[in-house]
Amino acid sequence: CFIFLSEHFFLDSLNRKLLKSNALRQPIFDVWQWEPNEMLSCLEHMYHDLGLVKDFNINPITLKRWLLCIHDNYRSNPFHNFRHCFCVTQMMYSMIYLCNLQEKFTQVDILILMTAAVCHDLDHPGYNNTYQINARTELAVRYNDISPLENHHCAVAFQIFSQPDCNIFANFDPEAFKQIRQGTITLILATDMARHGEILDSFRQKVDNFDFTDEEHVTCLKMVLIKCCDISNEVRPMEVSEPWVDCLLEEYFMQSDREKAEGLPVAPFMDREKVTKPTAQIGFIKFVLIPMFETVLKLFPQIEEVMVQPLRESRDRYEELKQIDDAMNEKKKSENLTMGGKKK
Repeated sequence: CFIFLSEHFFLDSLNRKLLKSNALRQPIFDVWQWEPNEMLSCLEHMYHDLGLVKDFNINPITLKRWLLCIHDNYRSNPFHNFRHCFCVTQMMYSMIYLCNLQEKFTQVDILILMTAAVCHDLDHPGYNNTYQINARTELAVRYNDISPLENHHCAVAFQIFSQPDCNIFANFDPEAFKQIRQGTITLILATDMARHGEILDSFRQKVDNFDFTDEEHVTCLKMVLIKCCDISNEVRPMEVSEPWVDCLLEEYFMQSDREKAEGLPVAPFMDREKVTKPTAQIGFIKFVLIPMFETVLKLFPQIEEVMVQPLRESRDRYEELKQIDDAMNEKKKSENLTMGGKKK
């Protein structure tokens, strides 16, 4: 924490090469290479680099304290942890540059996109909404089964902002703060995958005649952008994306084991006895990721090579792996049949 608070830590420790090469602005950035204090400094740099600190008169020390508090309010889950927060925010930062969003959006919109990305999974307990609702947890009861986790992430975010030492919006007038608050809440609530179809359908209706001066259009696009960033791991190179699949499956298996122990329904895609890496990923990439990113592609053709093409390659790779798995399973079956025949 003390290292993070040093003024020139980012340039001294992560070195100038990282900034000169614009590596942090690339979707291929390797998020596994950095320690927590380095990730904090990267996040701090993003807020400065985008002009948010200067344009909104954000106290630089308050920004450091806020980010440190954010770090402390992510749990050490296998997947939904501070590194995931960093991953999502870094992808948002990449998309802001790749899609030239600062030419299309106001700086308030950019601030909302970045802040929602940082806060979007705060205090995630490692068990999803389905578990919360079926187990009738305190969160499900509090939020009436309506996006309990996402509502909780929002509440924790604004509890942090309510602390003067961590309030990066201290210099905003009440009306401006209200706009930032509403915008951030809207985006975090949009990350509930139960709303995926509804949000994507709404965007599809707008994308062919998209109007950047229409507030409803812009809000819908921002919702789709945070959704893209939240589930963007497969956009990254295989050596960066694949460990995330292991992390996610570990978290899923923890949940399904608990659901079995508590006599609750278990989703097949979370059951360690039914799911493999290829089966987990193929359907998700084909039916969720590619259709969503291809819709965004209509508005921003520049994402094809660096975001959509890697998704297609990832789909093809997992389909090949599934074929190998299927062939091996068939071989085992035939060997078992042969052995059974010999015993008779």
